[in-house]
Amino acid sequence: MNAETGAKIGWEVIKSYIPTLDHSPGVYRMLSLTEEVLYVGKARSLKKRVSNYAKPSGQGRRIENMIAQTARMMFITTQTETEALLLEQNLIKQLKPRYNILLRDDKSFPEILIRQDHDVPQIVRHRGARKAKGRYFGPFASGSAVNRTLHHLERAFMLRTCSDGDFKTRSRPCLQYQIKRCSAPCVGKIEITDYMQSVDEALAFMEGKAPDVQKRIASEMKAAASSMNYEKAATLRDRLAALTSIQGAQNINPDGVEEADIIALSNEGGINSIQIFFIRSHQNWGNHAYFPRADESDSTGAILEAFIAQFYDKRVPPKLLLLSDQPNNTSLLEEVLSDKLGRNVDIRVPQRGEKLMLVGEALRNARETGARKLSETKSQAALLEGLATAFSLDKIPDRIEVYDNSHIQGAHAVGAMIVAGREGFIKSQYRKYNIKSESITPGDDFAMMDEVLSRRFKRLAGEDARDNIPDLLLIDGGAEQLKRASNAMKEYGFDIPMIGVAKGVDRDAGREEFHRIGARPTALRKNDPVLHFVQRLRDESHRFAIGTHRAKRSAAITKNALDDIPGIGASRKRALLHHFGSAKAVKDARIEDLRATDGISNAMAETIYGYFHSDEA
Repeated sequence: MNAETGAKIGWEVIKSYIPTLDHSPGVYRMLSLTEEVLYVGKARSLKKRVSNYAKPSGQGRRIENMIAQTARMMFITTQTETEALLLEQNLIKQLKPRYNILLRDDKSFPEILIRQDHDVPQIVRHRGARKAKGRYFGPFASGSAVNRTLHHLERAFMLRTCSDGDFKTRSRPCLQYQIKRCSAPCVGKIEITDYMQSVDEALAFMEGKAPDVQKRIASEMKAAASSMNYEKAATLRDRLAALTSIQGAQNINPDGVEEADIIALSNEGGINSIQIFFIRSHQNWGNHAYFPRADESDSTGAILEAFIAQFYDKRVPPKLLLLSDQPNNTSLLEEVLSDKLGRNVDIRVPQRGEKLMLVGEALRNARETGARKLSETKSQAALLEGLATAFSLDKIPDRIEVYDNSHIQGAHAVGAMIVAGREGFIKSQYRKYNIKSESITPGDDFAMMDEVLSRRFKRLAGEDARDNIPDLLLIDGGAEQLKRASNAMKEYGFDIPMIGVAKGVDRDAGREEFHRIGARPTALRKNDPVLHFVQRLRDESHRFAIGTHRAKRSAAITKNALDDIPGIGASRKRALLHHFGSAKAVKDARIEDLRATDGISNAMAETIYGYFHSDEA
């Protein structure tokens, strides 16, 4: 079917839906002949929006290509355009249509939590849903940023970081007290009133009242020195230094902006680079780079609209967004974000003053990261082209999957798959496989690879995975591994180029042998960039496989004997361990002692006793 005929059919398909639609707001999906979702969009009026597509020309190349592939449409009506926007972003994240603007990095950001659900509050690093009672401060742009800040806060205010269980069972101070990062309220080294004053000061500092806190500490330090209490004065001096260290690490600390996210977009060389800075309590809590996937025909306003809608889909927005450019549908975005925050959210493009300076700083960072990304992308493209040439591939691979196994004498065996493409490693698509087959002889790498690849290709064959079918497979191993992999692949109807990477002579890096089905082993020059590229891919697969294996082994080592008892959850497990001290003591306990444990009923005590003594009947 040629492009002209395809466009006509696509246009006619879309046109046929117009009589069935009204002017309700809603979300529409365009699907291909293979039921691939090509595009998800929202509309204030579904009838008007679809009518805009029902034109044979004048749409632009990207839209015309999308229309040419459209075989069917789906519609969901909503009560408001706001609901349509929320539904649209959920579907985009779920379906990842190829013609939508996509924010591919959806990581969560860490926060600092001062928990207030205990008589002696605790300060901890937090990530995820805000379920615990307390004050949350964030987001911080990275784990290192939050760890650095938490470290200085511990030095400055000496709040406990231990769990409630450790706090309750402490009989002497821990190492945190010895290195002057905790005041040891667990064993009464500080009066609770003095400890709560430190909590209040920590809260005030994190709320942006740093000058007041620093003045109060400085005043106390002078008073201590005047009364010749030099030990206290030195402690207060160290606290001041810690607070100064926090502020020194934050190179942008705006006086006129209390709470805002600063978002700047740069587009150079076809790379969309977005920098977002987090300003909270007049302090800069870090910045993060994003590279959303968009077509060259997408406007700056459309990219920013999509970014904001997707970025805050699962996150709480601040009360102010400062942007480098005006997004499309600003008022609609403000309405959606205001509903999420529970108060008004303003979106502004500043024109002067400190706010413009902040946006300029974010834009400078966006341009720099965009330039680095462009350089990396060109380098990666050259390596992929070199890989295709070196191994006589029919096409330059866009998606490479690399497989490896890890185990210790067959124990805790896992398989691992990593993915690489034109933009480097695609870590969101890494996969791990627990080796399940009981028929596999421990340590049989060939059989393990059979299982991993069979499961992988079975899944590929059973789903609409056009974007997930690899162009090249790299297998860690030689000819036999490659033969097994080829059989597993052909069983599910795939014919994908494969390369086996064997260690070569003396298992020496740089002397690897490369195996292809029906060809003699080959090697690459020791200084060949393609060789280094393949080594990097293989090393990454090793790293991921070994890390997965170690996590599985650690989980098995730390598995508790109480975990398999029916009805024993986390709270009962804690109660038993707190009462008896160890799982072995629980196993040896009399039924009368089990009944005396908090939270353990008579029936549960009999269940526990019976689990450990079933062979005594």
